[in-house]
Amino acid sequence: MGAEQVTGRFTELYGAAPEGVWAAPGRVNLIGEHTDYNDGFVMPFALPHQATAAVSRRTDGVLRLHSADVGDEVVELRTDALAPRSDQNWTAYPAGVVWALREAGHQVTGADIHLASTVPTGAGLSSSAALEVVVALALNDLYDLGLQRRRLARLCQRAENVYVGAPTGIMDQTASACCERGHALFLDTRDLSQRQVPFDPAAEGLRLLVVDTRVEHAHSGGEYGRRRAGCEKGAALLGVDALRDVPYADLDAALARLGDDEEVVRLVRHVVTEDERVERTISLLRSGETRAIGPVLTEGHASLRDDFRVSCPELDLVVDTALASGALGARMTGGGFGGSAIVLAEVADVDTVTKAVHEAFAAAGRTAPRVFEAVPSPGARRLG
Repeated sequence: MGAEQVTGRFTELYGAAPEGVWAAPGRVNLIGEHTDYNDGFVMPFALPHQATAAVSRRTDGVLRLHSADVGDEVVELRTDALAPRSDQNWTAYPAGVVWALREAGHQVTGADIHLASTVPTGAGLSSSAALEVVVALALNDLYDLGLQRRRLARLCQRAENVYVGAPTGIMDQTASACCERGHALFLDTRDLSQRQVPFDPAAEGLRLLVVDTRVEHAHSGGEYGRRRAGCEKGAALLGVDALRDVPYADLDAALARLGDDEEVVRLVRHVVTEDERVERTISLLRSGETRAIGPVLTEGHASLRDDFRVSCPELDLVVDTALASGALGARMTGGGFGGSAIVLAEVADVDTVTKAVHEAFAAAGRTAPRVFEAVPSPGARRLG
């Protein structure tokens, strides 16, 4: 969605041109799933799909919101009446950002906002984080708040955790705010230190495909929250602040200490091994061995399927079919319970893999998936 389009629609809605236009992308997580709320390691990169916002300030405490993607009405709210869990609609995401900024002491006195997004919703590609980050960046610029990208990401996470009520970690918002073109972002979610890791599959004759199963997931659902609570229980039983503190080399001994609590054992095993997979992936990419990350991705899927148990039949079908058709590796990505899988393949095998996945879904009577190439893209930015 270009700046001119959202500018034109903003002007039609509000009677004047916006003060600016901003964009923030969705993301794909290459490796490191359900580790972010365990103080662990993640490695996302930004997609070319993005949320775009045309925004102007107001001084009367009114927040007006409109989405090109959801209905035709302009929703009007009062900034001083915003309250957590008061909104069950799409407006909770941008409104939650305004609430979080004001709760943090920043004098945001209202705004007119028009949003449009090309990030698929319910696909595990952080469509909500893109909405949050684009609004936060716009208000940061317009109100001259001077907040760094990492701080904006934290405030957006607070908006989603407290205002929306979804217990997500910090990865999605940080990826949308901080990723760079041609790189994956290694993020330590404990201290929020970052490292840009070159990742350009196309330059090596590879493609990373996203397969959106079109099975929608919901982070605010009880299953996600239960797993997070189980991880916290595991950390408490092991006497550590977070599962990130359990060394991979000591994993067997740690699991033995958990006794017969099978669910906690599975959750702990996934988180500790997933952190190790992130570190292994970084090492391989730095050594120029991009093809060798394929089996690491596949290991991650097995762990998410069998230990964390957040896969679903459609995600497993993508992974199994892609691997049988010559892919180098594949795994589900995102929170799970639906959403998308990623597939690493040689350029010459892309058509074969894509065709096989479509045929497998048709044979299983499933809705046809959406398949597209994931190109590491820039993070949030001002367009005009």
